[in-house]
Amino acid sequence: MNRALILALGTAICAVPFVASAADDAKPAPAKTASAAKAPMAADGHPDLSGYWSNATLTREVRPASLGTKSVYTAEEARKMEAEVTQEVADGNKPTDPNSGVEGGKEDPKKLRPEFAAAGGDVGGYNRGWLDPGSSVMRVRGEPRTSFLTTPDGQVPKRLASAQTGGGGFGRGGMGSFDNPENRSLGERCILGFGRNAGPPMLPNGFYNNNYEFVQTPDSVAIVVEMVHDTRIIRLNAQHRTDGVRPWMGDSVGHWEGKTLVVETTNIPQSQAYNGAWKNLKVTERFTRDGDNRVLYQYTIDDPTTWAKPWGGEYEFYKLQGIVYEYACHEGNYALPGMLGGARRQEQEAAAKAAGKPGAE
Repeated sequence: MNRALILALGTAICAVPFVASAADDAKPAPAKTASAAKAPMAADGHPDLSGYWSNATLTREVRPASLGTKSVYTAEEARKMEAEVTQEVADGNKPTDPNSGVEGGKEDPKKLRPEFAAAGGDVGGYNRGWLDPGSSVMRVRGEPRTSFLTTPDGQVPKRLASAQTGGGGFGRGGMGSFDNPENRSLGERCILGFGRNAGPPMLPNGFYNNNYEFVQTPDSVAIVVEMVHDTRIIRLNAQHRTDGVRPWMGDSVGHWEGKTLVVETTNIPQSQAYNGAWKNLKVTERFTRDGDNRVLYQYTIDDPTTWAKPWGGEYEFYKLQGIVYEYACHEGNYALPGMLGGARRQEQEAAAKAAGKPGAE
């Protein structure tokens, strides 16, 4: 499975474009009004959210369990983490040694970040310079946060005993997941990005290309998601669809509440289940232009059939020092035929071995 993921990621990373340098558990608190008042304004009188933004960060959605209820790092802790990643980048960009004994000349996976190790190393053998998972702790209102989630322990709340499991976009496990392309993940098929970049909720993927372009009009807001070229359309002052269709990113409608764009998304498909919830899931997002260089992003998760009460999190998009180019990932890339062909070959070899044919080993 790791090999398959490496192949898919390797295919996608070849298309990496320009990369720039980079209510506690219910409804998040509103943004600071004084700060939001300084935000650029659009021609229709609403705050201007348009532009290029990024959410790459060292901070993850779920807090490390060892931190308990600690929601904010000290300034010294944040500086130390950021210094360590600076050294990590420097070490990772050194020429790889093909005689090191480590597969692909890569660093020992035990020393890698968990998300890198899960992919078998530095994403298919690429040097650290190809990756941009974030180099700074996420600040929200100036506070270096230990997690996006604003639940007391920074963890996903316990599910109701009656809650059913949902699904997800990562296919089945084992060899059966290589039976056909539809069994592979949406990311490998280049339909949606790895992780939840497009959302909702919109979350960084921990690897690279966590960049966005917001385009705003009086009737709609479009969010162009670099990973993997998705465009999410938010219809303003509209009604949710009633035809039962569940678009890849759900059905998003929005409206302005003062300085904040409020977006409600329903009709989320099973393939985009979030922590097991999808059928009755409603995600409410709040976008507030918090000054010239930041957009405060808050999200609330509500599914009464899965959790006892709504919960959520928050972080801040920061201005991207550059623009978003096309991420040329498309279904039918060479990795998928290779993986499926490899699976057929393994099946043939297994059948030959079972039959006791010579040369089956």
